Amino acid sequence: MKISFKTYPIDIILCILWGILLLPIALLSMNSILRILFGLPFLLFIPGYVLLSALFPTKKNTKGIDGMERIALSFALSLSIVPILGLILNYTPWGIRLETILLSLFFFIIIVSVIALYRWKTTDPEKRFILTFELSLPEKKNRLDTALIIILGISILIAFATIIYVITTPKNGEPFTEFYLLGPTGKATGYPSNLTIGENASVIIGLANHEYKTINYSIEIWLINQTTDYNESTHTNETNYTHMWFMDKITLDLNHTTANEKEWKMQWEYNYTFQIKRKGNYKLTFLLFTTPTEEYIHYEDYKSIAKQKIATAYERTYLKLNII
Repeated sequence: MKISFKTYPIDIILCILWGILLLPIALLSMNSILRILFGLPFLLFIPGYVLLSALFPTKKNTKGIDGMERIALSFALSLSIVPILGLILNYTPWGIRLETILLSLFFFIIIVSVIALYRWKTTDPEKRFILTFELSLPEKKNRLDTALIIILGISILIAFATIIYVITTPKNGEPFTEFYLLGPTGKATGYPSNLTIGENASVIIGLANHEYKTINYSIEIWLINQTTDYNESTHTNETNYTHMWFMDKITLDLNHTTANEKEWKMQWEYNYTFQIKRKGNYKLTFLLFTTPTEEYIHYEDYKSIAKQKIATAYERTYLKLNII
């Protein structure tokens, strides 16, 4: 027994409905299994299928393509369409994000499906490709057809299994450390700048370990007096360190914490209080190291190692101070 949909192109309509159902599931971060089940066909099959329906609305015997060819070519076309849309998005202000990929694919499917519906309706009913289901026992096929069907089925299964594995397996991103300074109120404002000799000032030092391993951090605080001079022989500006006094050192162990783009969380912060006992313009420099460092004498001038010390720091930040 055959079930045929001659009145409406049910396959194209199902593709549209599939995209409409996926939107709330993906954008509202619903059940992850549902997102995978609805998202994989949306990415790997539907874009190519609707494009083929728009290009070839007829059966194979009228220069069209049959059902098995449509399925195989739909996967191949989808794997071409999605990267092209991603490349286009990369050069737009919106960039490549879940929302932009999802919406661009959705509108692509809707627009191409409307064209496919129009072409299907304007095609001779006797020549239209019609979705048909065979409920009887399949007819005996030749060995080549059988082999091609088996290979196609295995290829599809492997593709789905690979994508599910990639989606569900935790991935390590680029390792990095957040190293920052905040003002006394805990915000990126109100930093001490104009101080008198011996006046107490404070700043909040922050760290977050996203290195995928436990790190023994060392934070060295240095008071630097420097000048920038123009070198006429090399035609470049050169920094000369007049003084580099050692102020303080903080050491700590931090475990890895996962970076969350949607909701930033503080891992470690320290309220550091200091006072400067010399007049002048300085940089209070905070150097971060991920390995143990040497011990230095407080308020000793180490200008001879300034360039090497700054160059070997993993991260660095500073405050500009005017002491009167």
